[in-house]
Amino acid sequence: MTRSLKTLCIAVFSVAGLVGSSVPARADRDDKCERRIHQAEEKLRNAIHRHGENSRQAHKRHEELEEVRRRCGRDHDHDRDHDRDHDHNHN
Repeated sequence: MTRSLKTLCIAVFSVAGLVGSSVPARADRDDKCERRIHQAEEKLRNAIHRHGENSRQAHKRHEELEEVRRRCGRDHDHDRDHDRDHDHNHN
């Protein structure tokens, strides 16, 4: 193999490794968000079952669920903004 071909192969594999390693990190965050949302939904269902739909406890759990959803949405928006900023800086 020529030296330039070896260099090209190393560059391609390096880029592929960097791109491949960033995808699982985002997937992990999505999984954590899904898990937190699911837990908050479960707590809300339990509060409604135990105390009633219009109870103070159910209201508190509903607010917690909304907060988790907001935080997860904000995390996703931040990722998109960061990607947009990153793209903008390189153009």
